[in-house]
Amino acid sequence: MKETHEQGERGWADSCPDDRAWRGRQGRSRRALAAEQDRAAGGPDQRWVNLDDGRQAHASVALKLFSRTRRIRAYLRWSDRGRSPERYLGEVGHPTRGENLKEGWRLAHAKGLTAPAAPPPESWAQNRAVRSSMQGNKGRDTAPERKLRTHLHQRGFRYRVNARPIPGLRRTADLLFPRLKIAVFVDGCYWHGCPEHYRPSRANQQFWHAKIEGNKARDAETDQLLAAAGWTTIRVWEHEVPQPAAERVEAAVRGTRK
Repeated sequence: MKETHEQGERGWADSCPDDRAWRGRQGRSRRALAAEQDRAAGGPDQRWVNLDDGRQAHASVALKLFSRTRRIRAYLRWSDRGRSPERYLGEVGHPTRGENLKEGWRLAHAKGLTAPAAPPPESWAQNRAVRSSMQGNKGRDTAPERKLRTHLHQRGFRYRVNARPIPGLRRTADLLFPRLKIAVFVDGCYWHGCPEHYRPSRANQQFWHAKIEGNKARDAETDQLLAAAGWTTIRVWEHEVPQPAAERVEAAVRGTRK
């Protein structure tokens, strides 16, 4: 009686669920399928399972329709040396495939079937997400830098890019006006601790706090060293609108030229 009641609540007593509740679109690429799983799991770093000998594999949630019971079941699958093991997660009953995948991943996490991502042996990073973030941190030619350079170039200014103001000092400015001794730094909001947009990491908090505070201290030291050598330092946050930021640099350049 309980099963009949639940089926009636879901509207599946007399017919099977709609295909969109479990079946994916045909012909999608592996990349599209992986992106779908990433969204459902809460990110690629939430899809790892532990294998033998300390190995790990990316898992996926598979949905199967059992026509006899008119129910959709979720399974966790992964690849291991040519085999495709799977674990039953439970029944799901949402109207769309995306929602049912999310429910499947929620069950996988609740059952403890997933694992934190292990870093590569040579990496100091705590997990793959941290390592990916560090690898994605571009040291030069970021989008905010390019936009600022474009605005300044359109105003007729010429400058050096990614150069050291003082040859013997290991500090690199994003834009440099050597003759006027003006150094411009475009600082990322996360990596340089922007007071408006910086949000502390919830993972490995002690490490990241020390990292960001170290960056801020280095920035302050750089400003002091350049000032002592007669340089003017301009810092632009990546969130700043390019045109007003360019106007700020222009004012400093024209003021120095007078």
